[in-house]
Amino acid sequence: MAKPTEDKEEQQKKPLDISPTMMIALSNGITLIVIVIALIVMYVLLDSSIDKKIAQLLPSQSEEEGDEGEDKQEGILLDLGEFILNLADSGTRRYLKVGVAMELSKTQEEIAAHQAMESAKPSGGHGGHGGGAAVDPNASVIAEMDRYKPAIRDAIISVLSNKTSDELSTPTGKEIAKEEILELVNGVFEGEREVMRVSFGQFIIQ
Repeated sequence: MAKPTEDKEEQQKKPLDISPTMMIALSNGITLIVIVIALIVMYVLLDSSIDKKIAQLLPSQSEEEGDEGEDKQEGILLDLGEFILNLADSGTRRYLKVGVAMELSKTQEEIAAHQAMESAKPSGGHGGHGGGAAVDPNASVIAEMDRYKPAIRDAIISVLSNKTSDELSTPTGKEIAKEEILELVNGVFEGEREVMRVSFGQFIIQ
């Protein structure tokens, strides 16, 4: 009478019969979990390293701002007006109508003159009439640019007229054109001052 119970116990002790499909599914599940964990670890490590690099860069930028002052960062705006020129498209004639402006750096003399004007303002109550004789350094720079304008305009026309409408129709193409203009115009100034940025105003391609 004890035999049936013994058979049942033996059947229960037998190892589970796992099919190959189930084994593959388990293997894939374990692999997926390992990959997810690895990706999380890589993300955490990469994120922390990026944060460290940004933290290293920020102090140096703030130091430069403190050393150079706000005046040099603001620069001097030079409006070059409107340009209408043919583009380099083959077959179809296309032209560009664009307004161009530049921000120029100030020389050390201009920065010193502006700082002197700013420091004289608090005590200007007694010498207000004397302070009126001071010349706006920005106005003198704009006047000085008259001798550079022909070369600057030529550089702008040279860059833009060699572009196609397709090249200038994308944000990337516009940024490339700005960089090329910036480099050419910096060559015109021969180190006397620097073009900090080039801006396009109205921008129409027809």
